Amino acid sequence: MTDTLNTPRVRSVLDRLFEGAAHDDERELDIDDAAFAAANARQRADLLQSVYMPISEPGGRLLYLLARATCPETVVEFGTSFGISTVHLAAAVADNGIGHVFTAEMSPAKIAAAQANLAEAGLDKVVTILPGDAMQTLDSVPGPIDLLFLDGWKDLCLPVLRLLEPRLSPRALVVADDVIDHPNMADYLAYVRDPAHGYVTLTFPVEDGMEVSCLTSV
Repeated sequence: MTDTLNTPRVRSVLDRLFEGAAHDDERELDIDDAAFAAANARQRADLLQSVYMPISEPGGRLLYLLARATCPETVVEFGTSFGISTVHLAAAVADNGIGHVFTAEMSPAKIAAAQANLAEAGLDKVVTILPGDAMQTLDSVPGPIDLLFLDGWKDLCLPVLRLLEPRLSPRALVVADDVIDHPNMADYLAYVRDPAHGYVTLTFPVEDGMEVSCLTSV
């Protein structure tokens, strides 16, 4: 069985990206906290254009596993950054032989970097990067959406989910990163954990936590 994730071509890209991401703390020291707090979404994206903000390696493997197991035809990602999570999702789609990844990113610098990284990994043909405000660009993605990964601004995870909810397929998977002790994820977690909204959900203890939710009613 094909496992593109562990081929030398893809592995070398991921190893380089994870090594770069290991220096995020140093990059964040150069960002003025007051300026960041006062910035709008586009300005925040510009301030963080050199910061990777990646998923963890176990989180990446979990994403790959979920996508391989469910064979999604349409995968949507909120928050491309440098493309670490995108590579994992794209590798699964490529190995399944079916599907496409649509991913949203606001920073032009990160879009260029992610496109280059996906091309280097040989996975660019199964990915479309949507530049700009995700609340606008993701509204153009056709349904049904089988797998949704939320890893952009935490205060927008619930609005993005609500935006795309009408296009989720029956039994769609929704995965959100950084859910443990993140105050801006409280509303999102309350929503998916409320049975009235039709999800069965579980927190996976990878790094800062991933919430994996399955839609059980539409």
